[in-house]
Amino acid sequence: MASNTYNQGAQVEHQKFGLGTVMSSSEERIVIKFDDHGEKKFVTGMVMGSLKKSDRQPPAEKKGARRKKTAPVTA
Repeated sequence: MASNTYNQGAQVEHQKFGLGTVMSSSEERIVIKFDDHGEKKFVTGMVMGSLKKSDRQPPAEKKGARRKKTAPVTA
């Protein structure tokens, strides 16, 4: 079964959740961060039939909006 696990960073496509990136995988568990559905954890043996490799490039990480620092108000 070890040959069926995907390496960290592999791009995959799931039938239900769409495109995603493998965050970690082992013979027992696989964690995938999907573009539109967030991070999901699966039992590896149960999800392998629903996954296929994708040729796409990993998406760029989105940066959080930054707020400008304001000077403290003194009275």
